[in-house]
Amino acid sequence: MDIRKVKKLIELLDESGMSEIEIHEGEESVRISRGSTIAAPVMHQIPQAPLPVSAPPVGSHVAAAGRASGDDYSSEGHVITSPMVGIFYTSPSPEEPAFVSKGRDIKTGDVICIIEAMKIMNQIEADTSGKLLRILVENGDAVEYGQPLFVVASE
Repeated sequence: MDIRKVKKLIELLDESGMSEIEIHEGEESVRISRGSTIAAPVMHQIPQAPLPVSAPPVGSHVAAAGRASGDDYSSEGHVITSPMVGIFYTSPSPEEPAFVSKGRDIKTGDVICIIEAMKIMNQIEADTSGKLLRILVENGDAVEYGQPLFVVASE
């Protein structure tokens, strides 16, 4: 197939808004597609043998490490928790200052952090007003749904 025909096909694909075109000419054929057509890898779950009853559940040491001193943050003040699973960021970009800092007064509706979930940056707003007592998560940490992020002394 002539290269000019291939170039013309590419132009037609761009102009038409189609995502793929395939042409057969005699024994020759060409397929041109726009975007990625690579299939996502398939995740297979491997069955596990049941754990013995006396063994502690997997991950229990992780939960214990997160609250090594047995802190109940609600006794210190209002706890702001993560509304989703994602990556916690203290500022809109690495070059910019953090939204909040320890000891700062915040108001209901103030943006206090960003949680990136599925490549979308979600601004998290304070659900109470008061003085920020503690920031419980480090910049760039993965957070779970319902995980405590901040402790605020409510006004």
